[in-house]
Amino acid sequence: MKKVKLHDKQFRLFIESENITSKIKDLAEVINHDFHDKKPIFLCVLNGSFLFASELIKRFNYDCEVSFVKLASYEGVQTTGKIKNLIGLNDEIKNRNIIVVEDIVDTGNTIYSVSEQLKKHHPSSVEIATLLYKPEAYQKSIPIKYPAIEVGNEFLVGFGLDYDGLGRNLEDIYIIEENN
Repeated sequence: MKKVKLHDKQFRLFIESENITSKIKDLAEVINHDFHDKKPIFLCVLNGSFLFASELIKRFNYDCEVSFVKLASYEGVQTTGKIKNLIGLNDEIKNRNIIVVEDIVDTGNTIYSVSEQLKKHHPSSVEIATLLYKPEAYQKSIPIKYPAIEVGNEFLVGFGLDYDGLGRNLEDIYIIEENN
């Protein structure tokens, strides 16, 4: 079984890249159907969503725009519960259809923060697309309409997700080993 060590933690293979890509392809088909005539703005939450966003957006077959916001809420393997808005929204989104692209939705704090900020700009719609969704950890009421993969509440790295800055470049997703 494939394993990686990042900083002081050991991780084992959890989801292979072929499975990730297949799930993203399936999700893209649904989004193509729902947004074919809406010229959405894909609003990608950095840093984690960059690989997922790339794979998803290149499979969107219609007119769209792409923009980015950068937020942070993690220190190590724990969420701080506080969202730090590092780079804000600069595009005009009034009366536009927004698809927020996130790497992982766990507690929902980041999605809530982004959604609250977007409401101030009066978009036509805001939907959430996420690579990984942790329904057991989710604490908000904002619908997660487009999850690619549902997972448990374990700490994961790879395919954009990191552990203190490391692991984003891994093509597979790894789960933390229990004995860490």
